[in-house]
This record gives sequence, C-alpha cells and structure tokens, in this order.
Amino acid sequence: MLRNNGLTLVLLLLFGISIIGQWVAGWHVQIEDARRHGEQALALSAYSFSPEFLSSVFENWESEFLQMSAYVVLTAFLIQRGSAESKDPDVPPRDADLDLQASKPGAPRILRWGPIWRALYAQSLGLTLAALFIASFVIHWTQSAKVAAQEAIAHGEKPLETLAYLGDAQLWFESFQNWQSEFLSTAVLVFLSIFLRQRESPESKAVAAPHNQTGE
Repeated sequence: MLRNNGLTLVLLLLFGISIIGQWVAGWHVQIEDARRHGEQALALSAYSFSPEFLSSVFENWESEFLQMSAYVVLTAFLIQRGSAESKDPDVPPRDADLDLQASKPGAPRILRWGPIWRALYAQSLGLTLAALFIASFVIHWTQSAKVAAQEAIAHGEKPLETLAYLGDAQLWFESFQNWQSEFLSTAVLVFLSIFLRQRESPESKAVAAPHNQTGE
C-alpha cells in the first residue's frame, strides 16, 4: 500500500504538517494582536473556527483549486511545443470515440451508462476542481467579510454587509495576490520543462529527450 500510494500519502503528510503549523502560528499571532489591543485572546479551539483562520486557509485553497482547474482545462486545448506539461499536437487524440473505448477491459463502468454520463465523466476532473474553487472562494469571501466587519466595529465604523463586501477591494486584493503567483508558477513550470529535466519524474521529459519533444 505504501509503495502504490506513496505520492498521495507524502503530500497529505506535508499538507498536515503545514496546516498545523499555520494553525499554531496564526493562533500566536492572534494572541499578540489581542495583547496589543488590550483584548481577550482566543483559546486554540476557538481560534480553529474563527473567521481569521478560516479566511486565511480558504484564501489559499481557493487559489490552488483555481490554478489546477484552469490548468486541467487549458491543457486540453492549448499547446506548448517542447514542454513536458503539454500534449503533443502531432499525436492523434487519445479520447476519440469514447463509445467504442467504453467497452475496453478495465474502462470505468460509468462510460457504459450512456452518452450523458460519458460526457459528464469526460469533463469530471475539471468540473470538480472548478466546484472546489467556487466553494473555497465562497468560504474565503464570507469569512473575510466577518473579519472586516469585526475591524470596522472595533474602529467605530459601520461594517459592510456580506454581499456588499463582495465588491470590496480587500477581498480582491487577498484573492489576486494568490492567483497571480499560481499562474506564474505554472507558466514557469511549463516553460522550464522544455529545457530542464528531473530524472524519473513524470512531470519531466526523459533526460536525453530532445528539447522539441512535446509531452512526457
């Protein structure tokens, strides 16, 4: 099991370590902010469900799911010649004639349920990632609105309603500062994989592959 699922398990372990680190470090930041303002600090359990923590978590998840959903969909249509991250435009489409491929041994059973299910399953990865992006954005938006409302009240100002906060610059500043880095890092990976290699990685071409070879 460890060999066959090692990549997922290690990534989940790194995720767990990272989010625990964010949780504990963020709690200490909250304690320090409360001390400076003469306020009561939250207990760690209360901080876990606070708008400050949830907003910061889903602000990051939102950008990751946006990047992955956009990448999955765009690579289905667009080409980067020489990149390991691009499909080869000179190779016939691999998913042509799904009606016929549905009968192949080992093909997912859902492909035999009919044309509607085949069409949905054929787009299921991009749709699911897009749904996760939307869900993360909504949680980020609503929790960030609560943080902004708390700050407004603390300064004797009238807080914005949650819907009105959707047009606030702070929300979009938080989102765009993450979105731009995700798109940049993906573009850098696509371009660098033309010329650079990582031995035995499926995200890289073979070490001896020519620069103009496209795809893994």
